[in-house]
Amino acid sequence: MHFNAYIVAAIASASTALAHMEMIRPYAMKSQYDPKNDWSNIDYDNTSPLDSNGANFPCRGHHKDTPWRTVATYTAGQTDYMELAPGNNHHGGSCQISLSYDNGQTFRVIESYMGGCPLSLKWDFEVPASAPSGKALFAWSWFNIEGNREMYMNCAQVEIQGGSGSSAAFDQLPEIFEANIGNGCQTVEGKETVFAHPGSSVGYGGNVSPGAAPFPKCGGNA
Repeated sequence: MHFNAYIVAAIASASTALAHMEMIRPYAMKSQYDPKNDWSNIDYDNTSPLDSNGANFPCRGHHKDTPWRTVATYTAGQTDYMELAPGNNHHGGSCQISLSYDNGQTFRVIESYMGGCPLSLKWDFEVPASAPSGKALFAWSWFNIEGNREMYMNCAQVEIQGGSGSSAAFDQLPEIFEANIGNGCQTVEGKETVFAHPGSSVGYGGNVSPGAAPFPKCGGNA
């Protein structure tokens, strides 16, 4: 199922529970859903937004104190899918999938979904052929359209295989959009975030269509 199918997925099936959303494929670090995760290493607030002052950006800070355990392996140039646990989708928004090879110092966008995210719990992404082989943090970041102005982010420890030997091409991909984390940039309730630099693989939904003007004009979106 690609993004166009995801746009028209059964919205009514999405839960309206108080919990927000958490990535379960691949398993986010410290996830309660990961059967191999020790009970003492669970973050039951993994569905919560990042701190408004950015103190736990990126990855809710879990990349700093989680021993490495690869939870998924992907092949460069191939398509796979990610999945979220049911929760409060805030009537959608915009989100990105990105990879970091430097333990969270930089994240390069591999897929952007603008509008209607996440009104489905599953959608496809493609690992760029330029993605180097090796260990990487896989990140899902989300800007909700309804509710408080927040940034959500889950990260997973994955491994990429079959990639290029050089990171030069991969490093040309855009960095993730950052807002609502004390960086002087905020999204606006009721208005979908439009990424100025979404990358080459983009999906559209909600009220966002190709050619939409970037919004808000801050946080690297100018």
